Amino acid sequence: MPSTAHLSSQTRPAPLPGADRIAISASLIIIAAIGWLYLIVLDRSMSTMQMNSAAMQPMARSWTTVDFALTFVMWWVMMIGMMLPSALPMVTMFARINRNKRESGKPYVPTMVFATGYLLAWGLFSLAATGTQWALESLALMSQMGAMSSPVLGGIVFVAAGIYQFTPLKQVCLQHCRSPLGFILNSWRDGNSGALKMGTSHGVYCLGCCWVLMSLLFALGVMNLLWVAIIAILVLAEKLLPAGAAIARLSGALMCAWGVFLIASA
Repeated sequence: MPSTAHLSSQTRPAPLPGADRIAISASLIIIAAIGWLYLIVLDRSMSTMQMNSAAMQPMARSWTTVDFALTFVMWWVMMIGMMLPSALPMVTMFARINRNKRESGKPYVPTMVFATGYLLAWGLFSLAATGTQWALESLALMSQMGAMSSPVLGGIVFVAAGIYQFTPLKQVCLQHCRSPLGFILNSWRDGNSGALKMGTSHGVYCLGCCWVLMSLLFALGVMNLLWVAIIAILVLAEKLLPAGAAIARLSGALMCAWGVFLIASA
């Protein structure tokens, strides 16, 4: 349960000083940039596999523990690169609240604790995505380069993703992600463990908002960096632009249309 000492919903924290805001923004952007650099290097190394046509064919294979671990790292780094920029308003709001508490002589929690909880939530998603990729490859439904072998299956993924964009769950989760102050005030927990739980809770809402967009990578190609970037931009637009909710519905309609096209073409 949230602490009984949580902030009043009428409280509006003072603006964060410019130096603090720059430090937090730069830290998250640098972490995300490192993630993108890792993905680019990995993509280049994987592209050499394309010279072996067999590697591009869907075929059942047995994964080793190392295969699973490396794939998990790839997914988690990808999620960090894609999602951290969109979490900046929420992380900044947490820092504002904490600075006000520190100036009032109350316990202060490092902002990175909150951000760590957020990344842990996406780590759980990455674990699930790794298991899904393993299952698809084991059933010969995905090539070792991370692309689904069946246009019909890919079309189904698109249609399902498009429908989800219109569901109440999507809208509730998106609203939480678009309302940093409301989330922080209503979910406040004291201490390091409280900040970690808050970050994880926000990550869960973010998962509810965006997991279906990430599932499109199974249809588009797990390491297709162009589509990774496009989906990351869509996430930013949904969360940060005034018309974010409308953008979510529009993208859902386009996903459904493309999915139907893929199925019909097959």
